[in-house]
Amino acid sequence: MVRAARTVALAVVYALGLAPAAAQEIAGAPTFPNRAIHIVIPFPAGGPADIAARLIGQKMSEDWGAPVVVDNRPGANTIIGAQVVARAAPDGYTLLMVIDSTLTMNQYLYRTLPYDPLNDFVPITPTVKSMSLLAVPSATGPKTVKELIGRAKASPGKLNYGSGTITSQLMGALFHKAAGLDIVHVPFKGTAETVQGLLTGSADLIYAATVVVGPMIESGQIRALAKLDSRRTPYPELPTLAGAADLRDFDDVSVWLGLVAPKGTPKVIIDKINREVVRILADPAVRQKFDQSGNFAVSSTPEEFEAFIRKEADRWSKVLADVDIKYD
Repeated sequence: MVRAARTVALAVVYALGLAPAAAQEIAGAPTFPNRAIHIVIPFPAGGPADIAARLIGQKMSEDWGAPVVVDNRPGANTIIGAQVVARAAPDGYTLLMVIDSTLTMNQYLYRTLPYDPLNDFVPITPTVKSMSLLAVPSATGPKTVKELIGRAKASPGKLNYGSGTITSQLMGALFHKAAGLDIVHVPFKGTAETVQGLLTGSADLIYAATVVVGPMIESGQIRALAKLDSRRTPYPELPTLAGAADLRDFDDVSVWLGLVAPKGTPKVIIDKINREVVRILADPAVRQKFDQSGNFAVSSTPEEFEAFIRKEADRWSKVLADVDIKYD
């Protein structure tokens, strides 16, 4: 039945004089998806991207009746996962949950990349903007940002901060430069690992997503000193980092995530995935789950997302030139 319908659809579009590629798009869209969709996450399990992908994937699977597999491919500042998707078949069955650095920062940090961040992918929609916190161990860490600044200035180079993403590294680099602090950077493989590093003493402070550090804050193991975002939820009484440090010109820094597909994926399939994810993220129950954790649901059209990515890439090119961070 499906083959017969596809044959009829192709006959119609050829009769209308459409190009073969357009014919394939129109004929294939009604049956998509008819097998498992893989969402590649360029981080270990447990981080903001992983949590967001699993929630979205579960809803997609329920709505479409097709499995959605979350495939964690961590490593090399998201380069490994991005390369997997850039080389995948452009059919909508392999997607990438990108973090901002994948498409807007890596090209300024590495001389060469095994993928083109602006041309090897088709944007679908942003999915999440997460709130990050400056956090320290409850038992040994300072109680305020001012106390942290005092400790750092009293012992230059003695304190260190952990990060599992380029963005969290930049949060620290930007703040420390603005406040005149000498704090050493320690890289980790993902956000969840930075939290473990804080708990075991491998890191003195971290800049990490609320969705990850929240449970540790509630249990009393970690103390949040400030948030890097002026939104109130989920910690309305917590000061912003700019306010707590008396840095009037220090801007909010948030992390965003989004879905992209390999270049060449038919537009009808991109639009179908977009409509589904936008619908999921508009669900009040889904939005509440995100908002309560500090992972704020966001969405747009593919065209709006593409324009946003290019604008962000231009913004971060200037920031990265200023802080002078290079990986090779």
